Amino acid sequence: MAKATNITWHEAKVKKEDRRKLNGHGSAILWFTGLSGSGKSTLSVAVEHELHKRGIRTYILDGDNIRHGLNKNLGFSPEDRKENIRRIGEVSKLFVDAGIMVLTAFISPYQADRDMVRELVEGREFVEIYVKCPLEVCENRDPKGLYKKARSGEIKNFTGIDAPYEAPECPELVVDTNQQPLEDSVKQVIQYLEENDYIEKQPVRL
Repeated sequence: MAKATNITWHEAKVKKEDRRKLNGHGSAILWFTGLSGSGKSTLSVAVEHELHKRGIRTYILDGDNIRHGLNKNLGFSPEDRKENIRRIGEVSKLFVDAGIMVLTAFISPYQADRDMVRELVEGREFVEIYVKCPLEVCENRDPKGLYKKARSGEIKNFTGIDAPYEAPECPELVVDTNQQPLEDSVKQVIQYLEENDYIEKQPVRL
C-alpha cells in the first residue's frame, strides 16, 4: 500500500472540547470484543438505545456492517484482521473528536490490535468491554450458522475454531452474557459509564 506524501495536518477552530460542550456530554469508544455469538452486537444495540433515550449522541460500528462498505476488500487473514481493526480505530477516533459516544462490536481477536486502537485516543477515551461467553455456548447459539460452516471446513480462519481469540488482559469491564440476561448486561455497562463520569447518573428504564 503506497503511503501518502506531501500532506499537512490542518487545525480546525472548533475543537473536541467545543463539540462535547455543545452536545452536553463526553465522548469515548465503547469497544465490545468477544467471540462470534457472545452477544456483542445485541448488547451494543441495547446500550445505544438506552444512551439515546438519555439524550446521548451515539453511533454503532458493527463488524458485519463495516465489511459491507469501508472494509469490503478485506478478508480474515491475520493481516486483514489487523487492517480491519486499524481502519475501525481511525474511524472511531473521528467520532470521539466529533464529541460522539461510539460503540464498536467486533470480534477483534488480537490484544495487540485492540491496544493499537487504545493508543489512538486519549486516556479515558477507550473503554474495552469484554463480552465473555464460553465457546461451547456461542457455538450452540450460532445465530448466523457460522460455527457449523467452520466445523465443516466451509469457512477457514474462524475465530475460536481454527483461529485464536486472545481474551482481554485488563479490560475496563467484563460482561458475562452466559450468566445474566440482556437487561442486566445493559445495566452493568450503563452503571460503569455513570460511576466513571462518562454520563450523568439517572434511573435506567428498560
